[in-house]
Amino acid sequence: MNLDQRDLDILRILSQEGRITKAALAERVGLSPTPCWDRLKKLEKAGLIEGYGAQINLKKIASHVTVFVALEITEHTAARFQNFETAMQHYEEVTACWALGGGFDYLLQIVTRDIDAYQALMDVMLDSGIGVSRYFTYVVTKPVKGAGPPPLNVLLAQS
Repeated sequence: MNLDQRDLDILRILSQEGRITKAALAERVGLSPTPCWDRLKKLEKAGLIEGYGAQINLKKIASHVTVFVALEITEHTAARFQNFETAMQHYEEVTACWALGGGFDYLLQIVTRDIDAYQALMDVMLDSGIGVSRYFTYVVTKPVKGAGPPPLNVLLAQS
């Protein structure tokens, strides 16, 4: 899909303000509401907008710990990687998982109520047969910068 500046503006604004009204979005990108709505629907249909969500302040809800885990799996076969990746979908505490190139196979972001709950989860993973061979735990002591909107201006800048 070819994107023009208005499409990019729609994506940028929505990535920062997901609850903006259609009328306000149209005004910000310089379109009337119907053409803006049509563009938005095309962007959604093309899969450029994967969803809308709220950023939750967990500290206001419950005590928790965020842990990053770098891990290696036992066998480097397509079947083992697929098995591990499928298994990750079933652990609610695993809030993100990335396959890596380099020293480790995966990086997991895990949110649990405390370190004991984190270790219990890791014990379940180790005993589950999904192929974890070693893992390294990194406890978040304070957030410095969270996952923000994608840097569209940087990614699409002309060199």
